[in-house]
Amino acid sequence: MFDLFSWQHIILLLVVALVVVGPKDLPRLMNMMGRWAGKARAMANEFRKSFDEMARQAELDELRREIDELKKNNPISGLNEAMNEVQSEIDRPVELPAAAEPASEPGPVEGSSEPRAGEFDVTDRPAPESVPVPAQNVPAP
Repeated sequence: MFDLFSWQHIILLLVVALVVVGPKDLPRLMNMMGRWAGKARAMANEFRKSFDEMARQAELDELRREIDELKKNNPISGLNEAMNEVQSEIDRPVELPAAAEPASEPGPVEGSSEPRAGEFDVTDRPAPESVPVPAQNVPAP
């Protein structure tokens, strides 16, 4: 704060003020100068805060522009929208057309040896032969 004046300069100014103003009015003068200094300091702090706020706001605006640009140019955002559309199509209930009578499944085709879809071929096949397990030679105690 007192970078402009050294201590010798300040003492010299106080002595001159004491001689010029007088000892009776010197406390009032110092009080008035203190108020002015306080007002000046408050204005400087307010200016600094408003400048910091403007810089912060400009930085936020720049970040918002960058985010909007990334959202527009991001191929994954289009993929996400497509996935949401597909999910809504999957979740939508299926409406079946009204039929006069329910469709019946066709019976087994004569002479066909293959089973229908979802069925197993159940025929009489011989069971696999069991293979004998050789006995282990264990020495007697």
